[in-house]
Amino acid sequence: MSLPLSPPIKADDLLAFSTAVYRAAGLGRPDAELCADTLVQADLWGHQSHGVMRLPWYVARLKSGVVKTDAVPEAVVDAGAVAVIDGRDAMGQVVAAHGMRDAIRRARLHGVGAVALRHSNHFGTAMYFTLMAARAGCVGFLSTNASPAMAPWGGRAKAVGTNPWSWAAPAGRHAPMVLDIANTGVARGKIYLARQKKLAIPEGWAINAAGEPTTDPEAALAGVTLPMAEHKGYAIAVMMDMLSGVLSGSAFGTAVTGPYQAEKRGGTGHFMIALDIAAFQSLDAFGARMEQLIGELKSVPLAKGYDEIVYPGELEARNDLRHRQNGLSLPGDTRRDLAVLADEFGCRSLLPV
Repeated sequence: MSLPLSPPIKADDLLAFSTAVYRAAGLGRPDAELCADTLVQADLWGHQSHGVMRLPWYVARLKSGVVKTDAVPEAVVDAGAVAVIDGRDAMGQVVAAHGMRDAIRRARLHGVGAVALRHSNHFGTAMYFTLMAARAGCVGFLSTNASPAMAPWGGRAKAVGTNPWSWAAPAGRHAPMVLDIANTGVARGKIYLARQKKLAIPEGWAINAAGEPTTDPEAALAGVTLPMAEHKGYAIAVMMDMLSGVLSGSAFGTAVTGPYQAEKRGGTGHFMIALDIAAFQSLDAFGARMEQLIGELKSVPLAKGYDEIVYPGELEARNDLRHRQNGLSLPGDTRRDLAVLADEFGCRSLLPV
């Protein structure tokens, strides 16, 4: 059985611990703080599958050397609104943040910035980076490829990644509207989280290695995660790999390695767009129109069994506020993993669990 959830933990304490671990693993302070913040922020949003549960996986890749602690992303194409950036095998979070800052800068100059990134790694939650654009008065888009997790439609062998994508935009007086989804019916990290919590997964999430439906997370991880919306999810995933891997000049398809394998180069590619809203209309006008859109959504009569209608990103914004006020609780297996890291890197005094 998995240990029960921990008593509430302050986000700042978890951030300080995660930063210290990354620093001990060789990252410079700014990169360590960024990578730690992406993990803690995912927990604050309520996405524990992409939170500090992943810290040991990222650290293992730093220790093996496949992720470079001192790599600096470098532009290999600089063409006005367009850029291609080589991540030099840096942490995916470092590469993605560098790329989004550059996309925003280019959007300020040209109305649009389109940046392709190659030779990167898994970066956690895509919405962390598209929200950078939204907070800068832009509409942000980000796609990434990922290690094979699902089969092409009609097959039963892994050849296609979950290949997530995200959009984000400011929403006037509301928290930003943001979408962050994988093209499988569920993010693979949620299956890992179910395994960690010793829980069954719902039917329809995955099939086992024999091609049969399963509710066992272990069998699901050894099998194939199913696409969302059947053939449509498969097709979208392939197109995201075209943008993220093929167009960027990075690895694609079965050549991409995920964060779960400690000793294989990632080869991950990303693609991002920033649209400067002020090039289309005033930011105030856009905000007012977004408020109108959200108001229309929320005014729709409720279906049976539902208490309210929320817009994309609203639940995460609420979770963030609640968890910052009340603290975070972590599964027992995550607490054990963090304790192991604390002992390994001499951070026991900072361990908040």
